[in-house]
Amino acid sequence: MKPPSVSRPGTVGWYRAGPEPGSPGAALLVGHLDTKSKPAVFHGLSDLKRGERVRVARSDGTTAEFTVEDVEVVPEKHFDARRVYGSRSHDRAELRLITCGGKFNRSTRTYTANVVVSAYLTGTTGSAHNVSAGSSGAH
Repeated sequence: MKPPSVSRPGTVGWYRAGPEPGSPGAALLVGHLDTKSKPAVFHGLSDLKRGERVRVARSDGTTAEFTVEDVEVVPEKHFDARRVYGSRSHDRAELRLITCGGKFNRSTRTYTANVVVSAYLTGTTGSAHNVSAGSSGAH
């Protein structure tokens, strides 16, 4: 799963083939850590702690609130897509926030790991509008 274009460092990408944030299963959101010149949307992702809250604004006008379960730095060579992208519980709404992490390799211009935040739905606020389902951003 690739993040949005680096030319849009403030954009969070949602894997639309999976569940939308707030629906059962693991919703996947990806974003950049940084650009050549500045921090990007997920720059502070590795600073999140267990128990902190993450809110996702949804296109139906509601906001899904998730509680952080854990934050992992997963080396690229040990990245197991099924474990990272998969649900931990079949009947709960989960969230994965994913960005680059580890050390920056200047020769390949890539990071050596990914930061993966896993969270679970703890509430929804706001009122729904009659709009097609989807996610419009993470805060």
